[in-house]
Amino acid sequence: MINYSNGINGKKLVVGIGSALVDILALEDDDFIKKAGAVKGGMILVDDDIIEDTLSRTTKKPSVVPGGSACNTVVGIGKLGGLARFVGKLGDDELGKYFESDLKNNNVESYLFTCASPTGRVLSIVTPDAQRSMFTCLGASSETKPEEITINCFEGAAVVHIEGYLLFNKELILSALNNAKAAGALVSLDLASFTVVEQYKDFIDEIVEDYVDILLANEDEAFAFTGYRDEMKALDVISKRADIAALKLGERGSYISHNEKIIKVEPIGNGFAVDTTGAGDLWASGFLFGFVNGYSIEKCGEIGSACGYEVCQVVGANIPENGWERIKRMLK
Repeated sequence: MINYSNGINGKKLVVGIGSALVDILALEDDDFIKKAGAVKGGMILVDDDIIEDTLSRTTKKPSVVPGGSACNTVVGIGKLGGLARFVGKLGDDELGKYFESDLKNNNVESYLFTCASPTGRVLSIVTPDAQRSMFTCLGASSETKPEEITINCFEGAAVVHIEGYLLFNKELILSALNNAKAAGALVSLDLASFTVVEQYKDFIDEIVEDYVDILLANEDEAFAFTGYRDEMKALDVISKRADIAALKLGERGSYISHNEKIIKVEPIGNGFAVDTTGAGDLWASGFLFGFVNGYSIEKCGEIGSACGYEVCQVVGANIPENGWERIKRMLK
């Protein structure tokens, strides 16, 4: 059983490890998604020329922001005033410099590697129903070597938060998991995308059983992992796999299972969303911030819900300052 009443063994640092990516956000319709060959609501790994070709056919000028799932999460923790670090690999280029500068500006400590390949990027196509469909070119982020991920990456960590997209590199994720445990940290895993879960379900089964303390999934990911569309049946399965399991249901709120107790977290707002990019990542920000700072599980879920709601009111994964002020008022 996890004791977190005063942080985790007195530690409050959350370290995120994942792909260092720059997000390109394009607002388009469902017909554009079909013609581009994207998977609605999912993610496909592509070469850079696919992104360039798709960008050439966009009807509106896209916006560019730093991204990547684990990065979004630790940036959110930094914005909340928490202790956060990001581990990843960049290209030695302007996008890489932009990414590193943004971490610093958002109170996130960086533990970054560089290489000659270009910094990775994601084209997120956002449709009017606020769904995002992604083309990802991992670039430099895919060249992180297992031997580069040492115990030093996670020194002082209460929780190491791992994005499911790392499942594409089994040796790397195993190195991260083993070194996180060696550093005395708990492991949080976000399943990331139903397409990822479908492809790597057997491997996910293995690492959840052996390493994962906190398991985060939305309803599509939970279905891919458990085979159950019924949310309570899916929650029952994932709750047996990790000490803390969260099932995120978007505008319907979320469920959190801990110590054989199920907590229903009510949604915030009216369910309206401009863009769901980063919603799960920022939910994790609020939950993990609360968790390492000793808030009750119920309160952790409420903070997560608030972060998820606020990011859905804007395009991209960057909550504006007035949104953060509203969230911070919940902490007092």
